[in-house]
Amino acid sequence: MSRFALILAVLLSTSAMTRAADRVPLWEGSAPGQLAEGEDRESDPLRPTLDVYLPSPEKAVGTGVVICPGGGYGGLMTTYEGGEVAEFFAERGVAGFVLRYRHALRYRHPVPGQDVSRAIRLVRSQADRYGLQPDRIGVMGFSAGGHLAGTAATQWDRGTADAADPVDRVSSRPDFAVLCYPVISMVGPSAHGGSRRNLLGESPAPELVERMSLETQVDQQTPPVFLLQTDQDKVVPAENSLLFAMALRRAGVPVELHLFESGPHGIGLNRGPEQTRAWPDLLIAWMQHRGLLAGRKE
Repeated sequence: MSRFALILAVLLSTSAMTRAADRVPLWEGSAPGQLAEGEDRESDPLRPTLDVYLPSPEKAVGTGVVICPGGGYGGLMTTYEGGEVAEFFAERGVAGFVLRYRHALRYRHPVPGQDVSRAIRLVRSQADRYGLQPDRIGVMGFSAGGHLAGTAATQWDRGTADAADPVDRVSSRPDFAVLCYPVISMVGPSAHGGSRRNLLGESPAPELVERMSLETQVDQQTPPVFLLQTDQDKVVPAENSLLFAMALRRAGVPVELHLFESGPHGIGLNRGPEQTRAWPDLLIAWMQHRGLLAGRKE
């Protein structure tokens, strides 16, 4: 290959790659409830942000996903449950938005929920900028991030029409949700004690515990859900996904559940045994079935 041909091949390859992530704040200036002092760390943000991964224009389908990494509400796994996932989506034409949400020990409920709701509103309000359809904005989460994504799917609002901030006029309801080995319940043997303690504190009120047990919050307005779980998960028991799936079925909400026999907690896209590595393809097939990968409507 000539030198010119080699340079051309590199340029063409680069142009088809995922665009490098831009980091954008959820709020201009300070976020609601933001502490006045402190260090902003990669996995422990003082101020919440979105890392934006856009597909190349020729691949873009007009769908976006806000991605909530796990970490027990005490950290953020922003690589294999964040950036790697966003790149996976962008390679398939879907814009990925990795949410660096606030969490314990500096922040507790309701701050993480405020952050994910704001993220969905922000992406939807800027759909034209990102080449998205405003009715194709989903949310995805892993482990405790799955609880946060599930909170967004069950405890959303339509926005405030006369809000001074235009972003707050937009609905926070995701159009679909993808929950991967999620924390769901805050009660009983299925609860993940660390996530509950980090989110709600040591002695939360019983009514708050019930409200944040997401199997009790599903209704007919909950968006369609894709659930991933392994039966061998010893950190977040499979009962969490099963409880949520049953609640969705009772409410008549479309749900697809994949419960793999083997695999530990935290498998990400490809960190589990060979059997579980089929799940990203199953997710893409589900999205295709729901019309989320069809070309953008003009």
